Amino acid sequence: MKEYKVKVEVKLKPVVLDPQGKTVLTALHNLGFEGVDDARIGKLIELKITDDDAGKVRARVEDMCMKLLANPVIEDFVVNVEE
Repeated sequence: MKEYKVKVEVKLKPVVLDPQGKTVLTALHNLGFEGVDDARIGKLIELKITDDDAGKVRARVEDMCMKLLANPVIEDFVVNVEE
């Protein structure tokens, strides 16, 4: 059995409004950070999973994303599996 480090990056789909991102963008401009054209807020989920096969790990984590970790209607996710 191997231990895999899995990182799941979840972001709102580009067509979904991001009020938190807009708030951060406004705050950055108010603090004098010009040249920032957009800000989007997402989340990073890190997991450690023990299994024999990286492909199985990826499939399990994608299933986790579809059922719990992300809302596939409004969010996209990327799964990165490292040994």
